[in-house]
Amino acid sequence: MAHEVRGVIAPGKNEPVRVETIVVPDPGPGEALVRVRTCGVCHTDLHYKQGGINDEFPFLLGHEAAGVVESVGEGVTEVEPGDFVVLNWRAVCGQCRACLRGRPQYCFATHNAKQRMTLTDGTPLSPALGIGAFAEKTLVAAGQCTKVDPAASPAAAGLLGCGVMAGIGAAINTGQVGRGDSVAVIGCGGVGGAAIMGARLAGAARVIAVDIDERKLATAQGLGATHTVHSGQTDPVAAIRELTGGFGADVVIEAVGRPETYEQAFYARDLAGTVVLVGVPTPEMRIELPLLDVFGRGGALKSSWYGDCLPSRDFPMLIDLYQQGRLDLDAFVTETIALDQIEEAFDRMHTGEVLRSVVVL
Repeated sequence: MAHEVRGVIAPGKNEPVRVETIVVPDPGPGEALVRVRTCGVCHTDLHYKQGGINDEFPFLLGHEAAGVVESVGEGVTEVEPGDFVVLNWRAVCGQCRACLRGRPQYCFATHNAKQRMTLTDGTPLSPALGIGAFAEKTLVAAGQCTKVDPAASPAAAGLLGCGVMAGIGAAINTGQVGRGDSVAVIGCGGVGGAAIMGARLAGAARVIAVDIDERKLATAQGLGATHTVHSGQTDPVAAIRELTGGFGADVVIEAVGRPETYEQAFYARDLAGTVVLVGVPTPEMRIELPLLDVFGRGGALKSSWYGDCLPSRDFPMLIDLYQQGRLDLDAFVTETIALDQIEEAFDRMHTGEVLRSVVVL
């Protein structure tokens, strides 16, 4: 039977979000019904609302979530009812060319639930990143459920579902930060803050936080930054070089997603250093760099998809570190809110007042 629950939808481009009754089907083959316990308010949800992802309105927002599996469809073996799970938006297929080469973290054929959730009048909803977790229950592909230790705080654990994993993975998986490396992170919101934490976790000796907001720089120090640079008051490239013996950082992580900050990252790295783009640009953005500089500086220019994570490997590992007190996921939870407070949470996120607002259901 179908389930009628409350969910938050974005009805049209830049229109205020609203709480509606949505209809969630029972799971079919390969699907799982999850009772959502928490869901972080991520900038990607705001991109959906603004029409920056696509125009398939109405959207059922929310994707950075933890919950409990309520039921599963035919053929599901990954999880069972009662499992505490973090939802992920990359359900690995196991059959594409990336998976068959032993690189499932790059799976090119990730999948979502086949059935559609709807409004009560039958209008189909487009779930954000194939999840749609600003709702009391959601329907996902079973592979989007990653079982983790149920003793973990749902508010903290759910953040691995997107932003925190993206940042930690950008440092550890994509940037391959090593012991003794110097790292600069440009943009110190939730993703950038997680990249700082990931760099310290990987053993970086020097982690330089760059932002135009003093509050974010102060928070970055609490997350492990050894130095801060206010890029609204000083040239960040010159400052990063000065802090690294005049050379530049071994790894520079760009967590803003803008051409001007990407160019700063490019020139702030050492020769043969690595630039990691984890900030999400908009479709019209362009970057222009002298090709001779691209050649002459060597190294690597990388993009980080979801922190190049493999959820089945990385989520349980990071939850274990959290449970051991070695990874402070709680530091990212600025506030907890109700389902009908998401519009205000978008405003606070836009002004930089929070790392994460987390909806508790």
